[in-house]
Amino acid sequence: MKEILDAIQAQTATASGTAAVTSADFAALPLPDSYRAITVHKDETEMFAGLETRDKDPRKSLHLDDVPIPELGPGEALVAVMASSVNYNSVWTSIFEPVSTFSFLERYGRLSELTKRHDLPYHIIGSDLAGVVLRTGPGVNAWNPGDEVVAHCLSVELESSDGHNDTMLDPEQRIWGFETNFGGLAEIALVKSNQLMPKPGHLTWEEAASPGLVNSTAYRQLVSRNGAGMKQGDNVLIWGASGGLGSYATQFALAGGANPICVVSSPQKAEICRAMGADAIIDRNAEGYKFWKDERTQDPKEWKRFGKRIRELTGGEDIDIVFEHPGRETFGASVYVTRKGGTITTCASTSGYMHEYDNRYLWMSLKRIIGSHFANYREAWEANRLIAKGKIHPTLSKTYRLEDTGQAAYDVHRNLHQGKVGVLALAPEEGLGVRDPELRAQHIDAINRFRNV
Repeated sequence: MKEILDAIQAQTATASGTAAVTSADFAALPLPDSYRAITVHKDETEMFAGLETRDKDPRKSLHLDDVPIPELGPGEALVAVMASSVNYNSVWTSIFEPVSTFSFLERYGRLSELTKRHDLPYHIIGSDLAGVVLRTGPGVNAWNPGDEVVAHCLSVELESSDGHNDTMLDPEQRIWGFETNFGGLAEIALVKSNQLMPKPGHLTWEEAASPGLVNSTAYRQLVSRNGAGMKQGDNVLIWGASGGLGSYATQFALAGGANPICVVSSPQKAEICRAMGADAIIDRNAEGYKFWKDERTQDPKEWKRFGKRIRELTGGEDIDIVFEHPGRETFGASVYVTRKGGTITTCASTSGYMHEYDNRYLWMSLKRIIGSHFANYREAWEANRLIAKGKIHPTLSKTYRLEDTGQAAYDVHRNLHQGKVGVLALAPEEGLGVRDPELRAQHIDAINRFRNV
């Protein structure tokens, strides 16, 4: 592994004029028999039985193991992972909710002889990476050993016609590192070549690894024609606007000429939104919004109070688009405050999957609910392109070592973080991997925005 890291470090130095490391040099590097990876174990799936979700501790279920290098198949690549990040699906995996991910691996393993590799007694997790291609399998022509890449986490087979208009509709669509094995929270990862995208040259490894899943998810949900199709002037209600997902939605709204109404839970998070350029901000804790009277009963009076507050911030206008991801706790309010003919896009349910709302406010006002899940390759490519151009910026707030991933996941689970939490894999320290220092200098304040809070 040291030889691989030395070659990557030497390649990065090429930008300063030292000797180049060629693709052939990377292809000739010997691969180790094993590598370090963050895993959950199949024989521990019941370890949290009987506990409330909040009390399940990822630090107890996530392991740092030495695992063998997987076989490289057609259309695939092995990537040396310099850095990764923690997403909420890593938390779900670690607490075995809503189901154990081993059910996904077992189902995928039945698909073909090649996919049997994924059905193992351990699951290597993680749905983001920034790193360097080490090997490519048969049929890979667009990428070569030595290419600096980031990965988006859509894994598709595309043997059905259903996925050829929008690959998210492929019946065999999966999220890499969540519904497949060999994910990015590791020193080496196995990906399909059509997951790869160019690493933004002005970012460090850990910064480049952090936007992938959430940036692409926010792009599809808010900007893409497959989502809300946001336009200039739209009032966009963004729940958790300073969080890992909402922080990208806020940036897309601002960059696209829309008006984000940012919902946060603390003065500190409100300041982050202001630093991004938003000025319509609701601190839901400070203003005391409680949308449920008890576990079974919502409070429409609170919906109306919330709607009135929104109109105060928008000059009397209602919401065109709601960027929904909390789910059960907020969904009734989201449907209510959306304007007639408006859109609620939902991509997750971090507070609960069973949503309840008053359907009169949906059907009689011709509102739409759109389900949105991750992004197809084109949407991910466009979202990454905006990062590379310095139009959208990483929201990395803190970086952990690979062996401390359990603590990183715990922080995300307990909402102790801001923006995104990064993880160093092969990278020995933060700050490495920058290829374009001039572009970086132009945007350094925005790049460090979440670190400086």
